[in-house]
Amino acid sequence: MFLNRRHKPSSRIDTLVGAETVIEGSVTFGGGLRVDGCIRGDVRDAEGKAGTLVLSEHGRIEGAIHVAHAVINGTVIGPVNARDYVELQAKSRVTGDVRYRTLEIHMGALVEGRVLHLGDPAAAMPGKQETD
Repeated sequence: MFLNRRHKPSSRIDTLVGAETVIEGSVTFGGGLRVDGCIRGDVRDAEGKAGTLVLSEHGRIEGAIHVAHAVINGTVIGPVNARDYVELQAKSRVTGDVRYRTLEIHMGALVEGRVLHLGDPAAAMPGKQETD
């Protein structure tokens, strides 16, 4: 109801994975990453950096996501782990658990998995410390 906008991710994009691009393997990035293509592997922000992942309507990630901020409007097959903020836009499709500190869900978004707030002990993020 009352969304704290200070958690909104930066709109700056440093790296683009184009619509016709398929990446096989894990991706680590700094700053902002926009995915219009497909990544088959885990996606995470660089250690100690608060990265922003933007997955467009036609984008697809098949693997775990570990970032500070995620704006998703495409397909994710795997868990979404956001230390700060997750926005699930209208055409987002997530097959896997979503862990978040702040969550915004648009009408039409679909999650096939659990939606877990990081304040809940059951939501402890695998591979990351709660202090991130």
